[in-house]
Amino acid sequence: LSALGAIFLLFRVGLEVRSSELMKVGGTATLVACSGVIVPFLMGWGILLLWGSPSNEAIFVGASMVATSVGITAQVLSAKGLLHAVSSQIILAAAVIDDVLGLLVLAVVSSLTHGKLNVLELALTAAFAVGFTVIVAKWGTHAMGRVVPHVDKNLRVGEAQFALAMSLLFALSLAAVYIGVAAIVGAFLAGMALAESTGTRVRDLAHGVSELLVPFFLAGIGLHVSLSAFSTPRNALLAVVILLAAVVSKFVGCGLGALGLGKADALRIGVGMIPRGEVGMVVAQMGLGFGIISQNVYGVVVFMSVATTIIAPPLIKLTFRGLMKSPEAEEPE
Repeated sequence: LSALGAIFLLFRVGLEVRSSELMKVGGTATLVACSGVIVPFLMGWGILLLWGSPSNEAIFVGASMVATSVGITAQVLSAKGLLHAVSSQIILAAAVIDDVLGLLVLAVVSSLTHGKLNVLELALTAAFAVGFTVIVAKWGTHAMGRVVPHVDKNLRVGEAQFALAMSLLFALSLAAVYIGVAAIVGAFLAGMALAESTGTRVRDLAHGVSELLVPFFLAGIGLHVSLSAFSTPRNALLAVVILLAAVVSKFVGCGLGALGLGKADALRIGVGMIPRGEVGMVVAQMGLGFGIISQNVYGVVVFMSVATTIIAPPLIKLTFRGLMKSPEAEEPE
């Protein structure tokens, strides 16, 4: 239910975003995503090395700090009617690119810690992930513009457009998982592909389903809270240091990538990219399974993932406060 909540949340956000608008900010979003991957990785890796941890454990902690989980940010921006602001578009585009880069970092880290780096396999993974994202983002809207009228006319079911939307949502989510990126990336791309060809009825129905499931997503985050991060004073200090590094690294890394837009937008984008959510937990779980990360450090990473997710909403509301009264940031009727 928690996973479905995240999928429907990103699908609903995708329905409000036009691919043409997202493509316009692609260059800035790529710069934001790249700097937002490099800075957190180096900080996480460096802190664990200074703490006296083994090199492999330090690399996994660095990798766990890389990928942004855009679910919480998307929820806040959607609730405030800010999805059409330029900074919001960049956050959403950068988060998708971020997820692809995070996948590649994880693949490299996993290979290195096992003593073998399969370059061909890594190149194929990168090609599939990038190809899937670019193809759906660039041509998905055009394809659905042709398909939807035919479905509306020929499919003999109630709510034909919504039936098509659900089919596309789960098909692209599944495809994303098989390719190696998160299911929520497929869900977001499905929503974006349908944004210009479906009516308000599909949006209303999707909103109703997400209203039911999103609380499970939020509860799922809470269920991962573990107090093992505070088992000893030394570990508690490490948890606080890693949390501060996670916040500062994304804020500085992504903010620097967006500095060309002006300080206000750079500030908003830096804050919007802070949440790690389930992505950091998945990396930590892998490290624990491989026997590379200790139980204590696993607790620290989970605490960092949850805490950044909780910290982000009030900071987003604070930095986007000036846009909330701006007519260009409001959602159309």
